[in-house]
Amino acid sequence: MAGRGTVKPQSGFDANKDAGVLFKAMKGLGTDEATILQLLTSRSNAQRQQIKTAYKTLHGKDLVNDLKSEMGGKFEDLVVGLMATPVMFDVTTLRNAIKGTGTNEKTLIEILASRTPNEIREIIKTYKQEYDHNLEDDVTGDTTGHFKRVLVVLLQANRQQGVQTGNIQSDAQALFNAGEKKYGTDEDEFITILGNRSAEHLRQVFDAYMKLSGFQIEESIQKETSGGTRDILLAIVKCARSVPAYLAECLYNSLKGAGTDDATLMRIMVSRSEIDLLDIRAEFRKSFATSLHKMIQNDVSGDYCKTLLLLCAGDDA
Repeated sequence: MAGRGTVKPQSGFDANKDAGVLFKAMKGLGTDEATILQLLTSRSNAQRQQIKTAYKTLHGKDLVNDLKSEMGGKFEDLVVGLMATPVMFDVTTLRNAIKGTGTNEKTLIEILASRTPNEIREIIKTYKQEYDHNLEDDVTGDTTGHFKRVLVVLLQANRQQGVQTGNIQSDAQALFNAGEKKYGTDEDEFITILGNRSAEHLRQVFDAYMKLSGFQIEESIQKETSGGTRDILLAIVKCARSVPAYLAECLYNSLKGAGTDDATLMRIMVSRSEIDLLDIRAEFRKSFATSLHKMIQNDVSGDYCKTLLLLCAGDDA
């Protein structure tokens, strides 16, 4: 997937020079927002981290704190997100989804279903360093039932590699027996198979399942499960089929209707800008007959909108 991001490292990059530009943009009366957002969206995350270091070295101040003091609202949240390392961004987001009253299930589902096993292991390690807590303990303390068990399976980050050709048919049969074929649903089979097999393997299982049952696996999950369990199993299936298509759907849902789900919009735009945002844009256009660029333009405004459009980096109208 390398090179499918919209944000690329800047060639001829000079961290000290960029730190100076940002310092000047915030000095004195008024802030030069245009310079700030232009600069930050045209550097890779690794380069932004170097700018942060250079800024402190040259000016004895914390860049993120300075940015926060000059900005407000969603624009500030977005810029602070861009300044975090990718793993720290995920870790902070998960922490916020868990702590306080009530759990933001949507956030847990989206991150844990779409990240690779390596990314999940990295998240777990960083979460522990940052908060001196086990992510799994925090997640299980806040969730219940089958939903909790799916999250625990995903947090093991032990998905098999490749395709186990000999198991495709038996996996499809096991899913069929656990759902469509019986009265009531055996969620255990769904959790074990969907939570532990590789995406390539699952795609073949879904084809075999369709032949066997006459249903798409998504239809069976819709019918056989409910609530958070249904949402997370569907997310796993969608990510096995295509992570960009799944995230395009999440983005579309965050923008459609009255009011924008800014947390989801920011989370995906920031976290995928160097991974697969070009693919997400293409899937968005294919599935929703409009472009991501256009929907952002119609739904949000100000410097927040300008920054998101720079991350989007093009219109697929």
